[in-house]
Amino acid sequence: MRTTLNIDDSLLEQVIDLTGEKTKTRAVNGALTAYVRDRRIQQLRDMLGTIDLVDNWYELRHGFPEPSPPEERKD
Repeated sequence: MRTTLNIDDSLLEQVIDLTGEKTKTRAVNGALTAYVRDRRIQQLRDMLGTIDLVDNWYELRHGFPEPSPPEERKD
């Protein structure tokens, strides 16, 4: 998709130098990809400890709860 952007020349040169890309397009696409990845990772880190996961892998895999172990008899 073609888009016209006003990008600071020195900033664009830094991006090209840091990414090692030969074209401005590839440099900007690489920088945007890295930015989006970093933001998504940060969002996951921010969620740490906010979701209560139940360890029910057996039920998810087999479609029914894991059978309870037999109770020991006390004679």
